[in-house]
Amino acid sequence: MKLLAKWLLSAAALLAVAHLYSGVVVQSFSSALIAALVIGLFNAILRPVLVVLTLPVTMLTLGLFLFVINALMFWSAAGILDGFQVQGFTAALIGSLIYTVLGLVVNSALERLFPNP
Repeated sequence: MKLLAKWLLSAAALLAVAHLYSGVVVQSFSSALIAALVIGLFNAILRPVLVVLTLPVTMLTLGLFLFVINALMFWSAAGILDGFQVQGFTAALIGSLIYTVLGLVVNSALERLFPNP
């Protein structure tokens, strides 16, 4: 139940990003659902590999390169989906920052609704 709620709220957060920032376009809620799923899969599968491969750069930039990795995950999800568009890397960076902040709010709300036993 918690996973379904997180997926729905993540899609709503993606729609909120599109509403707050003009560089990100989401055509419908179903497109947002698919985009949230793809972004989640990219973050679960590709992001850890990229973090390990770019560890020297990440350490050199004191962790700021992780923002670039997040933007690349966001941008690449938009690149393979039809109803989700990002207008370049800068828009991906700003959109991923907004999406991350909204994701933190979603996770906090879900922890209050579904406490761990």
